[in-house]
Amino acid sequence: MKKKVLSLVLALVMIFAFSVTLTGCGGGGDDAGYKVGFICLHDENSTYDKNFLDAANAACEELGVQAIIKTNIPEGQECYDAAAELVDAGCGIVFANSFGHEDFMIQAAKDFPEVQFCHSTGTKAHTEGLDNYHNAFASIYEGRYLAGVAAGMKLNEMIEAGDITAEEAKMGYVGAYTYAEVVSGYTSFYLGAKSVCETVTMDVTFTGSWYDEALEKEAANKLINDGCVLISQHADSMGAPTACENAGVPNVSYNGSTQEACPNTFIVSSRIDWAPYYKYAISNAQGGEPIDADWTGTLETGSVVLTEVNEAVAAEGTIEKLDEVMEQLKNGEVNVFDVATFTVEGAALSSYMADVDTDADYTPDTEVIVDGAFRESEYRSAPYFDLQIDGIKLLDTKF
Repeated sequence: MKKKVLSLVLALVMIFAFSVTLTGCGGGGDDAGYKVGFICLHDENSTYDKNFLDAANAACEELGVQAIIKTNIPEGQECYDAAAELVDAGCGIVFANSFGHEDFMIQAAKDFPEVQFCHSTGTKAHTEGLDNYHNAFASIYEGRYLAGVAAGMKLNEMIEAGDITAEEAKMGYVGAYTYAEVVSGYTSFYLGAKSVCETVTMDVTFTGSWYDEALEKEAANKLINDGCVLISQHADSMGAPTACENAGVPNVSYNGSTQEACPNTFIVSSRIDWAPYYKYAISNAQGGEPIDADWTGTLETGSVVLTEVNEAVAAEGTIEKLDEVMEQLKNGEVNVFDVATFTVEGAALSSYMADVDTDADYTPDTEVIVDGAFRESEYRSAPYFDLQIDGIKLLDTKF
């Protein structure tokens, strides 16, 4: 009898364990029959991955489908293995969220043609020609530009208060790598600040990691010690915001508000809201409808958003100014990469060939300056802006 009871208990434990693996962190509605898989580079401790996880759960809850989420999946064979496991679990569509996942997602798409595979930040879907492999990104450079406007207004306030001179309006930026995605982000942030504070300059340093709290904090402290009076970032931990709060230096974060942890320095944050894309792709997969090979979310689709402005730190009038510029971006009155607003080595640009159709040598293949502006994310969803414009100083480019 004891053996039978023990066997029953063990069986129940095994069933429960499988259920936890199956449901992951996801939600689900009354109809959890359709399963959706998610592969994340890190977990909720990373602001980048938390942003994806929140969107995944929100989208699946709204659609009434079941999310199976795998976290802390490296950019290697582990990604393919995770994708295969999600297929075995019955997922009809699988999403991955980091650039280095791409080749493994492509292989999974080839091996499992009956399942849809969607990859955020990738570059190859539009040239791979697979009906079941797709890339997606958003025009986050517009969100970073808006965040830069808020930063520029804060600098102006500091200048007017006599806290700094116009010549001391130097920002610092903590970047992960010298990839086009990061270059596009810090350049658009700088141009947003420059649109309202003409004397602004910016120093950029790199950590060589998407998520390393100690390195990001160290990098922010170095920038502050070198005279940067406002800090922003394209990295995924609380390292830089914490350094700013400790030093009393204004901060513009990324992927979510840090106001609770940094009430005295946080101004605003931009982020991509992935829920609109998830809902679109999942609904189409469920209904047997095609999914765009290369999808770009925008301000209009609700994919590029700002957090609430921390009015206790932001300059007076910031909210109204952001509303004004956002409308100008939407109607085309303002273009983030208007070539009239920046120079490269002292010269204006009238032409630039970018690497849009990715190859091993990153060969430039597409003219991207059209009608006086660099057309970011129009020929491919993932960023390809890789110009080093005047006014921005790179402190370290080994990454």
